[in-house]
Amino acid sequence: MNIGTLLTTSAASRPENSAIVCGPRRVNYEQFNARVNCLSNALRRLGARPHDNIAILMVNFPQMLEVMFAAFKAGCGAVPINWRLHPSEFAYIIDNAEATILFTTAEFDEQVSQIRRDLPRLRHIITTGLATGDLQDYEAVLAAESEHFADIDVAPDDVAWLFYTSGTTGVPKGAMLTHRNLLGMTKRFYSDICPDFGDDEVVLHAAPLSHGSGLYALPNIGRAATHVFLELTSFDPDSVLETIQSQRVTNLFAAPAMIKRLVDCPAIDHTDVSSLKAFVWGGAPMMVEDLQQAITKFPNMVQIYGLGETPMTITYLPRRDHVLGGSDAQTKRLASAGIRRTDVDVAIVDGNDCFLAVGEMGEIVTRSDVMTKGYWRDPEATTETLRRGWLHTGDLGYFDEDGYLFLMDRSKDMIISGGENIYPREIEEVLAQHPAVCEVAVIGVPDKQWGEAIKAVVSLVPGQDVTEEALIAFCKSRIASYKKPKSVDFVAELPKNNYGKIVKRDLREPYWRGHQRSI
Repeated sequence: MNIGTLLTTSAASRPENSAIVCGPRRVNYEQFNARVNCLSNALRRLGARPHDNIAILMVNFPQMLEVMFAAFKAGCGAVPINWRLHPSEFAYIIDNAEATILFTTAEFDEQVSQIRRDLPRLRHIITTGLATGDLQDYEAVLAAESEHFADIDVAPDDVAWLFYTSGTTGVPKGAMLTHRNLLGMTKRFYSDICPDFGDDEVVLHAAPLSHGSGLYALPNIGRAATHVFLELTSFDPDSVLETIQSQRVTNLFAAPAMIKRLVDCPAIDHTDVSSLKAFVWGGAPMMVEDLQQAITKFPNMVQIYGLGETPMTITYLPRRDHVLGGSDAQTKRLASAGIRRTDVDVAIVDGNDCFLAVGEMGEIVTRSDVMTKGYWRDPEATTETLRRGWLHTGDLGYFDEDGYLFLMDRSKDMIISGGENIYPREIEEVLAQHPAVCEVAVIGVPDKQWGEAIKAVVSLVPGQDVTEEALIAFCKSRIASYKKPKSVDFVAELPKNNYGKIVKRDLREPYWRGHQRSI
């Protein structure tokens, strides 16, 4: 089934249901589907064919959902880009995906114009901003087309979404999510996350649509839920809380850093959040103390653990486990990543890919009809990640005797800050280019607001000198701002093992000592 048919079916069965709410604008499902059909026809007119990829560089506005579903219906792959990346990273993803059409919002018109010369394959750029130069006006493109479109027949393993993850070598990889994968994710959302899903659901998109919030738009559209958008380009806890109350929001997705800001917001104490059926959180671990505080403020919290390669579908901590004042075992579970998702196999293996017993720590592997079929144009990375029918997560953990998964470390040293995946090597490679830097290691350290903050530990070239501020500015000029170190420590020598490799665990240990989190 073409995953875009979720919208087609909802528009046919519940045409008058509100689909989009953004400020004073309200669009029902019949209108939403008609606009998407116009865009699907536009894609065809602009030369897109089934199996082509459509790049999407947009902030959280309704148009992003329109473009995603237009691509699905046309049999194309949607390529939502994390708009917090550096322009050079935009260019890499657009070029690597071989996209010939880019949709963008006004916020990025200038940056897109700057990288345009580096994208020879790109033939069309459609913007919600001013149509200057070779930029085409979004509404004009849409208005020129018919509202009728027959969804393209696709094979189950055709690519529907290219989910670009940060690469351990600093190069993003496009995880190919198929129509089969996204349909499997949608079914498990209904069975695990919202088993009591009805016909009057309201989802608030407070997190980026290029991440989990976009993935979870699919099951919500499949049930003709109302999608509420904030007229903002950054997270604002006051606006989120006001919207939950005024729109009677029933489900939303948020990263731990967002939840922390909501809990700390004074407005939380006089906001009615009782409409929430599922407050889904994930993308990073959360301190048990912070989670307990969140449980006192919000009902029906659900944790999810997954990767872009298995769209957020490996394990989950159900609503029933988000409780306070329970037994020691129940309290311990708050530090876990929960239990296996429906019809998802999860196991722990050692370095030889042999299965380990309960309580033994090793790499977490998973298999299901949700896992990616591989990385776009990267057979080497695909072979490394998909072995013997299992997807290797790179995360280390163990199962307890009750089947709860506990994450203990990340074998690839990834840092998760504010829900964003950040790979130290990318930052290390930038800092290594500075003439004063001899050696560098980047680690994640505890941060109350963001979960983890980025710290660079640097040894200098003899006779050279540089300030912390200068190194941070050096990074900011070369990579996305959220990837720059928050702090820099200077040491005479970095700790190394007998093989001369830097031992990051020794660097991290003093900062994490005493914190109620293992990862």
